[in-house]
Amino acid sequence: MRLKSKGCWKVCRIIALVALVVFGLAEVSAQQAPRSVAVVADLDGAIGPATARHVSDAVELAQSRSAEVVVLRINTPGGLVTSMREIVTEILESPVPVVGYVSPPGGHAASAGLYILYACHVAAMAPGTNTGSATPVQIGGLPFPSPRAPFDEGEGEADGPEREGGESGSEEQPQDSAKPPAAAPMDAKVVNDAVAYIRSLAQLRGRNADWAESAVREAANLPANDALEAGVIDLIAVDLDDLFEQLDGRQVNAGGLDRELATIGLTVELIEPSAVTELLKVLSNPNVALLLIVIGLYGLIFEFSNPGVGPGIVGAICLLLGLYSINQLPVNYAGLGLMVLGIGLMVFEAVTPTFGILGIGGIVAFSIGAAILIDTDIPEFQVSWS
Repeated sequence: MRLKSKGCWKVCRIIALVALVVFGLAEVSAQQAPRSVAVVADLDGAIGPATARHVSDAVELAQSRSAEVVVLRINTPGGLVTSMREIVTEILESPVPVVGYVSPPGGHAASAGLYILYACHVAAMAPGTNTGSATPVQIGGLPFPSPRAPFDEGEGEADGPEREGGESGSEEQPQDSAKPPAAAPMDAKVVNDAVAYIRSLAQLRGRNADWAESAVREAANLPANDALEAGVIDLIAVDLDDLFEQLDGRQVNAGGLDRELATIGLTVELIEPSAVTELLKVLSNPNVALLLIVIGLYGLIFEFSNPGVGPGIVGAICLLLGLYSINQLPVNYAGLGLMVLGIGLMVFEAVTPTFGILGIGGIVAFSIGAAILIDTDIPEFQVSWS
């Protein structure tokens, strides 16, 4: 009996020792395990190809880090439709929940920024921010204002009632409204497409679709508190810590899977634009595009007039980069055609001298084409002539 009792105690001691070792290793492993990460990317300024690349990099980094969330800090006046749609698609397909956060105080998510905010799994704003004004301006360099008269002339939302019932509301106004201009069908087509797009995002995320439509048709705008009351956003947060505290425990669906966010104590990893993104940002500048084309043009002219190696290679590279830059922007094809004609005339003048006639014509055509090449209300994508 004693031998049997001693054997039982020995087994118990071994089991207890193994349990202590296992629990000790588990505790050490838990202490050494990396903390959950929140990838933060800033969308500051006009939305363009570089912005779309930056968002794509942020989502990829979040996947590789097994991040809990991606936070897009949005402060934008709007941007290019193509880039905006790329960003929205990236958000909708992201397996990591994406939080749109309009910040800092005084910032805004206007035009394309509103579509991006609506696409995010969670929409948040900082106090003192606003969002809205999502009326399409142009696609591909052609102006597409709202069918409403105030926006045909680029005036703000507050001007609308004055035109409809103010001093300019004469008896002829209803007759004029009943006869839309020739471009109205195209205007309506573009606006209706934008309305359907933002309503689909609103329905997907359970947000206010009717107000979103008014933001497109009437350039409606809301500050943060009103946006929360109207169901446009999900929460208001003072800073990232406040944002993570309010996000904790929220249910979202990302990548087709329902999940509960655990955002308390997240490690913030701010992603900076990569070298490729910075290069794309430079090439998306229309002034850089025109400069590259001019350098390329002169390189080809020097090559034809004095055959060599250097000028032709430099000219060809610059010309190709310039054309690539233009391809990233909303192009007025009449302006592009005039530029191509001008380049052709100047090259032909260099090969077959015509006493400057073709050369002067080429310079005039190129200059006019460059002046009307980019047609947009976004300052970052306008050609600067100052």
